[in-house]
Amino acid sequence: MKRFFVYYLAILCYGEPQAQAQPSQQLLDAIKQVESGGDCDAIGDGGKAIGPYQIHRSYWSDACAYDPTLASRPYYACFEEAYARRVVVAYLTRYGKGKNAEQLARIHNGGPSGHRKAATKSYWNKIEDAMENKR
Repeated sequence: MKRFFVYYLAILCYGEPQAQAQPSQQLLDAIKQVESGGDCDAIGDGGKAIGPYQIHRSYWSDACAYDPTLASRPYYACFEEAYARRVVVAYLTRYGKGKNAEQLARIHNGGPSGHRKAATKSYWNKIEDAMENKR
Protein backbone atom coordinates (compact mmCIF):
# COMPACT_ATOMS: atom_id res chain seq x y z
CA MET A 1 0.00 0.00 0.00
CA LYS A 2 2.83 2.36 0.89
CA ARG A 3 4.51 1.72 -2.48
CA PHE A 4 1.26 2.43 -4.33
CA PHE A 5 0.84 5.71 -2.47
CA VAL A 6 4.39 6.84 -3.33
CA TYR A 7 3.83 5.94 -7.00
CA TYR A 8 0.46 7.75 -7.03
CA LEU A 9 1.99 10.81 -5.39
CA ALA A 10 4.82 10.84 -7.96
CA ILE A 11 2.29 10.75 -10.81
CA LEU A 12 0.34 13.63 -9.27
CA CYS A 13 3.48 15.72 -8.88
CA TYR A 14 5.40 14.81 -12.01
CA GLY A 15 2.90 13.21 -14.39
CA GLU A 16 3.07 9.83 -16.09
CA PRO A 17 6.53 8.48 -16.88
CA GLN A 18 7.53 9.58 -20.37
CA ALA A 19 9.06 7.43 -23.05
CA GLN A 20 12.66 8.37 -23.70
CA ALA A 21 12.93 11.07 -26.36
CA GLN A 22 14.30 10.06 -29.74
CA PRO A 23 16.18 12.14 -32.30
CA SER A 24 13.93 14.10 -34.65
CA GLN A 25 13.35 13.13 -38.26
CA GLN A 26 14.96 16.43 -39.27
CA LEU A 27 18.14 15.64 -37.31
CA LEU A 28 18.34 12.11 -38.70
CA ASP A 29 17.92 13.40 -42.25
CA ALA A 30 20.65 16.00 -41.71
CA ILE A 31 23.05 13.41 -40.30
CA LYS A 32 22.43 11.20 -43.32
CA GLN A 33 23.00 14.12 -45.69
CA VAL A 34 26.24 15.21 -44.02
CA GLU A 35 27.59 11.69 -43.60
CA SER A 36 26.96 10.30 -47.08
CA GLY A 37 24.81 12.64 -49.13
CA GLY A 38 22.15 9.94 -48.72
CA ASP A 39 24.25 7.26 -50.44
CA CYS A 40 23.35 3.88 -48.95
CA ASP A 41 26.44 2.30 -50.54
CA ALA A 42 28.86 4.78 -48.96
CA ILE A 43 32.01 3.47 -47.32
CA GLY A 44 34.21 5.89 -45.39
CA ASP A 45 36.96 6.27 -42.83
CA GLY A 46 39.22 3.91 -44.76
CA GLY A 47 36.54 1.22 -44.91
CA LYS A 48 35.64 1.47 -41.22
CA ALA A 49 32.26 3.23 -41.64
CA ILE A 50 29.39 2.07 -43.83
CA GLY A 51 26.02 3.09 -45.14
CA PRO A 52 24.08 6.33 -45.28
CA TYR A 53 24.88 7.19 -41.64
CA GLN A 54 28.54 6.03 -41.79
CA ILE A 55 28.19 3.57 -38.93
CA HIS A 56 31.28 1.99 -37.39
CA ARG A 57 31.16 -1.57 -36.07
CA SER A 58 31.61 -0.43 -32.44
CA TYR A 59 28.71 2.04 -32.83
CA TRP A 60 26.56 -0.78 -34.20
CA SER A 61 27.58 -3.06 -31.31
CA ASP A 62 26.60 -0.39 -28.77
CA ALA A 63 23.23 0.07 -30.48
CA CYS A 64 22.66 -3.71 -30.49
CA ALA A 65 23.47 -3.89 -26.78
CA TYR A 66 20.81 -1.24 -26.15
CA ASP A 67 18.25 -2.73 -28.55
CA PRO A 68 18.91 -6.49 -28.88
CA THR A 69 16.42 -6.79 -31.76
CA LEU A 70 19.04 -5.08 -33.94
CA ALA A 71 21.45 -7.98 -33.37
CA SER A 72 19.25 -10.26 -35.47
CA ARG A 73 20.85 -8.61 -38.52
CA PRO A 74 24.56 -8.47 -39.37
CA TYR A 75 26.63 -5.29 -39.25
CA TYR A 76 26.50 -5.03 -43.04
CA ALA A 77 22.76 -4.44 -42.84
CA CYS A 78 23.82 -0.86 -42.00
CA PHE A 79 23.97 -0.32 -45.77
CA GLU A 80 20.14 -0.45 -45.69
CA GLU A 81 18.69 2.94 -44.84
CA ALA A 82 15.78 1.77 -42.67
CA TYR A 83 17.95 -0.57 -40.60
CA ALA A 84 20.76 1.99 -40.31
CA ARG A 85 18.27 4.58 -39.06
CA ARG A 86 17.11 2.15 -36.36
CA VAL A 87 20.75 1.68 -35.32
CA VAL A 88 21.29 5.45 -35.07
CA VAL A 89 18.07 5.93 -33.10
CA ALA A 90 19.07 3.18 -30.65
CA TYR A 91 22.57 4.59 -30.21
CA LEU A 92 21.40 8.16 -29.71
CA THR A 93 18.61 7.06 -27.39
CA ARG A 94 21.14 5.08 -25.35
CA TYR A 95 23.67 7.89 -24.98
CA GLY A 96 21.59 10.99 -25.60
CA LYS A 97 19.04 10.98 -22.82
CA GLY A 98 18.08 14.58 -22.07
CA LYS A 99 20.31 15.94 -24.85
CA ASN A 100 19.38 18.50 -27.49
CA ALA A 101 19.88 18.18 -31.26
CA GLU A 102 23.39 19.61 -31.18
CA GLN A 103 24.49 17.24 -28.45
CA LEU A 104 22.92 14.26 -30.23
CA ALA A 105 24.69 15.10 -33.49
CA ARG A 106 28.00 15.47 -31.70
CA ILE A 107 27.46 12.12 -29.93
CA HIS A 108 26.82 10.51 -33.32
CA ASN A 109 30.09 11.95 -34.59
CA GLY A 110 32.29 11.65 -31.50
CA GLY A 111 30.94 8.76 -29.44
CA PRO A 112 29.14 8.71 -26.09
CA SER A 113 31.02 11.78 -24.83
CA GLY A 114 31.19 13.46 -28.24
CA HIS A 115 28.97 16.31 -27.09
CA ARG A 116 31.85 17.45 -24.86
CA LYS A 117 34.60 17.22 -27.49
CA ALA A 118 35.77 20.41 -29.17
CA ALA A 119 36.51 18.38 -32.31
CA THR A 120 32.78 17.76 -32.90
CA LYS A 121 31.78 21.43 -32.98
CA SER A 122 32.52 21.76 -36.70
CA TYR A 123 30.45 18.63 -37.33
CA TRP A 124 27.50 20.27 -35.60
CA ASN A 125 27.91 23.33 -37.84
CA LYS A 126 27.53 21.07 -40.90
CA ILE A 127 24.45 19.39 -39.40
CA GLU A 128 22.90 22.74 -38.52
CA ASP A 129 23.49 23.97 -42.10
CA ALA A 130 21.88 20.81 -43.50
CA MET A 131 18.88 21.26 -41.20
CA GLU A 132 18.43 24.90 -42.20
CA ASN A 133 18.69 24.08 -45.91
CA LYS A 134 15.79 21.62 -45.51
CA ARG A 135 13.45 24.23 -44.00
